[in-house]
Amino acid sequence: MADACVATDFYEAMMSSTPSVADGTTQSVGFLLLDKFTLMSLASAVEPLRMANQLTGRTLYRWHTFSPNGAAVWASDGVPITPDGSWSNPSVADTVIVCGGVGIQSAITREHTTWLQALARQSKRLGGVCTGSWALAKAGLLDGYECSVHWEFLAAMQEAFPRVNVSTSLFTLDRNRFTSSGGTAPLDMMLHLIARDHGRELATAISEMFVYERIRNEQDHQRVPLKHVVGTHQPKLQEVVALMEANLEEPIDLDNLAEYVDLSRRQLERLFQKYLQCTPSRYYLRLRLIRARQLLKQTSLSIVELAYVCGFVSTPHFSKCYREHFGVPPSDERSGSEMSRKPVAQPSTIKPLTTLDQARNESTFASVRMMERGDLASTG
Repeated sequence: MADACVATDFYEAMMSSTPSVADGTTQSVGFLLLDKFTLMSLASAVEPLRMANQLTGRTLYRWHTFSPNGAAVWASDGVPITPDGSWSNPSVADTVIVCGGVGIQSAITREHTTWLQALARQSKRLGGVCTGSWALAKAGLLDGYECSVHWEFLAAMQEAFPRVNVSTSLFTLDRNRFTSSGGTAPLDMMLHLIARDHGRELATAISEMFVYERIRNEQDHQRVPLKHVVGTHQPKLQEVVALMEANLEEPIDLDNLAEYVDLSRRQLERLFQKYLQCTPSRYYLRLRLIRARQLLKQTSLSIVELAYVCGFVSTPHFSKCYREHFGVPPSDERSGSEMSRKPVAQPSTIKPLTTLDQARNESTFASVRMMERGDLASTG
């Protein structure tokens, strides 16, 4: 096939550069599938390896999937995946990547952590995609490392593993630990690993085959950059928001925020009203409440502790702000009660709230959903 010949010629020319992997070496990558892992993240990690082999006409990589006993594992979308085998022979893999997904805390067992620790003692390269880094952290294998995780678990992971430097980056390569957030972020991470092993030209060729416009790097973050909301000509507004996000536990006074960017308080307030349709203090409050909601759903921190780590001076004040913003008190949020959010309906007319419906109503760590002007006026 002509394309295969061209790909082989391309690779031979490309290898005039100096890769980090010896010529002729085949690397083996194992994927540990946890219960309710995300198929999209797994595919994003595996497909670049397949394409590397296809474009070069060589077996640069082999990969296989496994579970503790080799039994089928259900993905988060309900699709059962039968792995290639059990984890009884991990020595066949040079690198092991943990594929996480929904409900990661309950998916990890003592068996998992013990097995991962044994791999670390063998100096294996270890990674995680989506929420897989949680498993590595639980095993104590990310202490002193920087890592990435899906944005839904950023706050919870920061609280649960204080020795781990949890980053908002799409992916993180820190020595022999490779972690990424979810969705297509594993694709970017694997392309960088392939570039490290076999050269940048191959990684670029793979991205072109996937019609992937740009290979993102470790400086790309999961949240939509504010510049896409306010434009590229508002660096001071972007800087103030970044300061807010970095100081949720001990909020910075508005006058000090304005002083940091050489603006008056009134100028800063005008910027927020013009581009974000709210006051700086209201925006700051929402950031803290969104973080509180994440911690409330994903950790066992008490309401008192949550109020403290999210910068509230008292628990009653926190509860009041939380209910005003989300329509339910924090205690009910944790218990899963939805009764205070919607009117009572007859059993025959109740329509179950689907996961998609819930997602549409869910604020994210990445983006603060703005209230309508009327709502702003009513909340002050």
